[in-house]
Amino acid sequence: HMSRVRSFSVGNGDMFYIKHNTDNFTTIDCCYDRELNRLRIFNEISESSKGKGITRFISTHPDEDHIKGLKEYNNRFGITNFYCVRNEATKDDESDDFKEYCKLRDGEHHFYLSKGCSRKWMNESDETRGSAGLTCLWPDISNDAYKEALKTAKNGGSPNNISPIIKYSIADGATFLWMGDLEKEFQENITNCVAWPEVDILFAPHHGRDSGKIPEDVLRKLNPKIIVIGEAPSEDLNYYNNYNTITQNSAGDITFECEDNKVHIYVSSDSYMVDYLENDNHPSSYGKYIGTLKV
Repeated sequence: HMSRVRSFSVGNGDMFYIKHNTDNFTTIDCCYDRELNRLRIFNEISESSKGKGITRFISTHPDEDHIKGLKEYNNRFGITNFYCVRNEATKDDESDDFKEYCKLRDGEHHFYLSKGCSRKWMNESDETRGSAGLTCLWPDISNDAYKEALKTAKNGGSPNNISPIIKYSIADGATFLWMGDLEKEFQENITNCVAWPEVDILFAPHHGRDSGKIPEDVLRKLNPKIIVIGEAPSEDLNYYNNYNTITQNSAGDITFECEDNKVHIYVSSDSYMVDYLENDNHPSSYGKYIGTLKV
């Protein structure tokens, strides 16, 4: 059974999905920059989630570049499992998508993420279906820096630092890590409060911006084989020079097909290449095959 992780190229923003190798489908954040993109993305999600018994939507934090299109997404797919951290974020200027976020966050279909939380099929199996392999490594809701971040968001300030840290791991296969838009200083404050795992593929926080730069000692623990750098303006990016990277600005959509201990990687840009992957000559189902990572 293959598992697929897809990172959409949506301009300044984040949107991912995981088609698990169990009866699970997960979307992480929502954003699209143009109408055309919306149809393409929604159709693909519709196609990829077909036949999956459990679908969930994880919202890292309610900034527009992570919730744009949430209302339409919910209208189209009907979110029955909405995962977010427990918060009271407010905005001076409430978009329809932010209002939708609050409705989902405070409604009956929410599940609040916190460090070590467990939930059926997110990370627990039973005889009905296997687990999705998702673990929440943060937030520790008793942590002072985190409480401060909640307060900032409640007072209409940036909700970046309420983002959870989510790990997806495949049995005997790859491990992926998302950190939302956690900022550099906040990461420095919580460095010793998180059990940082080794990961294969790390999505750089805050779209790879310098402002979200991961502290050196955290990077050493994570020891990522690939860091994916999001689509912030290039002058704001930190290129993590000592690491293998894929930059979404030039790669476009990125697809990770996980098969046993291999990850076959595809991008939508015809000209994008990297030199650190093995060539497994994989037929291209998702754009251009750029190589395979052995984990």
